[in-house]
Amino acid sequence: MLKKALSTVLAVAMLAAVCLLFASCGSSAKNFKIGIICLHDETSTYDLNFINAIEAAQKALGLSDEQVIIMKNIPEDSKCFDAAKDLVDQGCKVIFANSFNHESFMIQAAKEYPEVMFCHATGTKAHTENLPNYFNAFASIYEGRYLAGVAAGLKLNELKEAGKLKGDVPKMGYVGAFPYAEVISGYTAFYLGAKSVCPDVVMDVTFTGEWYDVNLEKQAAEKLINIQKCDLISQHADSMGAPGACEAADVPNVSYNGSTEVACPNTFIVSSRIDWQPYFELIIRAVRDGKETIPVDYTGTLATGSVALTAVGKIEAAANTQAKLDEVKAKLESGEIKVFDTNNFTVGGKNLTTYLADVDDMGDYKADTEAIKDGYFHESEYRSAPYFNVEIDGITLLDRGPQKGN
Repeated sequence: MLKKALSTVLAVAMLAAVCLLFASCGSSAKNFKIGIICLHDETSTYDLNFINAIEAAQKALGLSDEQVIIMKNIPEDSKCFDAAKDLVDQGCKVIFANSFNHESFMIQAAKEYPEVMFCHATGTKAHTENLPNYFNAFASIYEGRYLAGVAAGLKLNELKEAGKLKGDVPKMGYVGAFPYAEVISGYTAFYLGAKSVCPDVVMDVTFTGEWYDVNLEKQAAEKLINIQKCDLISQHADSMGAPGACEAADVPNVSYNGSTEVACPNTFIVSSRIDWQPYFELIIRAVRDGKETIPVDYTGTLATGSVALTAVGKIEAAANTQAKLDEVKAKLESGEIKVFDTNNFTVGGKNLTTYLADVDDMGDYKADTEAIKDGYFHESEYRSAPYFNVEIDGITLLDRGPQKGN
């Protein structure tokens, strides 16, 4: 009881501190500035997605160019802290960074500049750091990946019916950056989406060991196409390497972070992405106007407009793909479909009934939270960043890249 009472007192104190901070930050719209720290630049599909989102939010909320400062090609080292400090010196009241290993430097900056709000995408520590000016954000992109997988499965069915499969069963290939939970969650959701309409599908996954490397991603896709004989390729990596390899080989492709149809018109099927505009608008309004607060751990959803699909490809997508996607999207939004429903996958031939996930991420890699209840794995509910890292049947890992984050 004492522990619970102390916890309640701490929560109330933190809320009061946050309210005071937002009240003090609610400066006039004219003086408001936001800073964005990007790992790469527009050549990275990952970073371009963030840049497009902040520009859309800027337009929607009427900010001038002087009020939005974007810093590009900031590596995951002390230069991130230097960039944050520079943005503080330029008068930014809220600062956002977009890559996993920016987090420790953002936390350092939050501690040094308590009057500034620091927001970070794909991070894991806001809910345990308990800083009143540090926040994490992500989205239920696994739902977007699942939908993209449905589109892939429909294409595989079409190839199968036409006798155009390279092997005995439909086979997908997936180019991943690192074997992190974020990537595992994404490719598993993609596979389960495909499997929901193409039950005999299998998938091979290879890792590049980099988030952005055009040559490595191209080579990985070529390996999956030419050696593994995959019928369709998708990715969680940030360049045009894999889509370009698919276009050259005339192999269907599901891309990520935005449409690649202009560059790859003959092979593009669809792309899922996180739309960061709703979150950027939220943090701008919160800090500029002081009338709302930033959630400590924000998870955007289909309902908030934070999970998006592009239009389906005009040439390569299977017939009636859009109609099927609309049907499945409605069921995801209503809760009728759960992406990680434990009835729909096995591990070692058995359904999971329990799984402890490392949600608190204290650096010890110890599982701390039961993630399965009510018959499904509750992804991105106990913190925003993914923690699904289960290796399920039907997916073969060809290799394992070195451990890094995004």
